[in-house]
Amino acid sequence: MVPLLLVLLLALLLFGAGFAIKILWWVAVIVLVVWLLGFVARGTGASGSRGRWYRW
Repeated sequence: MVPLLLVLLLALLLFGAGFAIKILWWVAVIVLVVWLLGFVARGTGASGSRGRWYRW
């Protein structure tokens, strides 16, 4: 009975980790798209040159 419970617990943990990793991949893709759009949509500075769109 204990080995069966351990196997079920392991399967549950792996399923949860796989779901979390899939969500993290989607978050990473969204952040990458926003980052790339920032380079396209950045404005021009006072001297006419294109500056950095981020503050750091």
